Amino acid sequence: MSSKLALLCLLLLFTGAQGFGLFPGKSLNHMDITERAILNATVQACRSLAQAEGIGFTFPPQPFTAQGVAAACSAPKSSKSFRQAIQKVIFWNVRVDLRYALNASFHFDEESFIEGRRIITVGIQAVKASNKKENFEAARQNLGQCLHPLQDFYSHSNWVELGNQFPNPNLIRSDTSIGNIADKSRATCRNCDGKDCRNNILEDIIAEGILTSGYFGVVPFVSTKPKGKCSHGGAVDQTSTIQPKGGINKDTVDSSHGFLHSEAANMAIAATSALLEDIRRAAGDKPFLQMMGISRGSNKALCFVIDTTGSMADDIATVSNVTASIINSKVGTEDEPSVYILVPFNDPGFGPLKKTTDPEVFKNTINSLSAAGGGDVPEMSLSALQLALAGAPSSSEIFLFTDAPAKDAHLKSTIIALIERTETVVNFMITTSTATNRLRRSEQQHTRIAAADAQLYRDLAQTSGGQAIEVTKSELLEASSIITDSSSSSLVTLLQATRNQADNFLFIVDETVTNVRIYITGSSITFTLISPTGESQQSSDTTGSLITSSQSVGNFQTLRIIKQVGQWEIKMVSTNPYSLKVIGQSPIDFLFDFVEVSQGVFTGFDVLETRPKAGKGASKCELDEALKSSSRN
Repeated sequence: MSSKLALLCLLLLFTGAQGFGLFPGKSLNHMDITERAILNATVQACRSLAQAEGIGFTFPPQPFTAQGVAAACSAPKSSKSFRQAIQKVIFWNVRVDLRYALNASFHFDEESFIEGRRIITVGIQAVKASNKKENFEAARQNLGQCLHPLQDFYSHSNWVELGNQFPNPNLIRSDTSIGNIADKSRATCRNCDGKDCRNNILEDIIAEGILTSGYFGVVPFVSTKPKGKCSHGGAVDQTSTIQPKGGINKDTVDSSHGFLHSEAANMAIAATSALLEDIRRAAGDKPFLQMMGISRGSNKALCFVIDTTGSMADDIATVSNVTASIINSKVGTEDEPSVYILVPFNDPGFGPLKKTTDPEVFKNTINSLSAAGGGDVPEMSLSALQLALAGAPSSSEIFLFTDAPAKDAHLKSTIIALIERTETVVNFMITTSTATNRLRRSEQQHTRIAAADAQLYRDLAQTSGGQAIEVTKSELLEASSIITDSSSSSLVTLLQATRNQADNFLFIVDETVTNVRIYITGSSITFTLISPTGESQQSSDTTGSLITSSQSVGNFQTLRIIKQVGQWEIKMVSTNPYSLKVIGQSPIDFLFDFVEVSQGVFTGFDVLETRPKAGKGASKCELDEALKSSSRN
């Protein structure tokens, strides 16, 4: 692409020339339109659900906000996930202008009404199909992409100029007529009167209710606009300098037909609301609200991946007790999962994935597991984990129970990619087993194999922000109860690292952080903890004033430290692999995305759809101001 065309495309982006504007201002843009419609539709879904459950519903105060709507839906803790869902839909909506800037069908330009509606209706079917599969991430993506042309229809066509007071219902139906579309040979516009384009659409077009839209082009002196047709208009549109001159778009108040911007924008909000209502009717209230990130629990999955080979025979009953303890700790709290998932694995089989929203049904399913099979020691643990990651919603939590190494270690890179894409936390609960002893051909060989296998699980846990805990069967319940405390939605991570040598680490505790805990996994580790005031305490010192309590189980140690604002330091000494994690509780939360330098036509940054890759520079861009649990909005 030439530098001139690239510059024109850049102008297109920043002027919002191919749709309602992209940036805040005095005009309503795609972000405003989408958010208002989603807030309206979500309120209606929550009201309908409340009526079905026979409980009262109070409308949130106007203007609607994510926090106010979440509270009205009896799901105040969902305000962040609700905001994230809105931002995802908006992201995919706006991205249409970046990916398909010059494709008329995505903007209803050049009278491409049939093609534009096809994009919308195919997108709607994709949203509905994704909701049925509970793939809400894909649903949000498809929703954002089909909303863009739907909204552009009211800005780029003459629907508003024809005097219509309501949205065109046939844009979301594939088997009806969109309207009386102008023939390709029929003239639709005259020259504007200078900069005044109020009367540039021909009288017979208006009188006969003929549907038209403007042509658009960015290359000077090259135009595909037929004689007599309207142009989109604006500084970037080169067709607007060709007879008939001017344009009809209503993207902003300063556009050619900017005097009708408010009518077009409000029509686009109503049309977006109607499309969302169609999706809600197809999905049902609860699935629709899940798509929107609204849940009275955590809107996440709690998933267990459990080894059922013969060597686990002594452990299955313990695992059942442990999983029941984890489930019970979350039921009725803000961290209660929206769905429970179980993936058993054996050798050579794994699965199937079992899913339910009922915690009692889930516990009964786990209790019905039995151990058998699995001749050699390595098992299909990563294949089962892959199935769980693919079937669970984003930002879920997975516990994997096994006493064996992975037979399918070649899946490591695939698992890492899935973890990064879904932002799921994986905790490995590794129990010692008599079966492991059968692996020993010599003590030296066993040590070497065990170290390599354990490192694989440690690497995956570190990638996900989880833990790899090695315990005996009798210690499993105690270890699980400790790690469950680290998964509350109000927790923040202050530091996380893995090393295989001595190192010093710094972390900062501000005035909002309470209940600070330090998690250490590994063996033969000593440390020195230094407070912001310079006071220190050794790991061997059980009477110091900095550590208020400590607990060790297997290779896992947890410390609680005093509340002291400022920069802390912990000096770790070990020649063995270890991990370090510092967490605390805080009422402050915020939304952000990671970005990377754009490789496309447009300069600037592209939002990463996954976590950034280790060792590669990235920038963090806030999308929302801090949301405090007791705050405004």
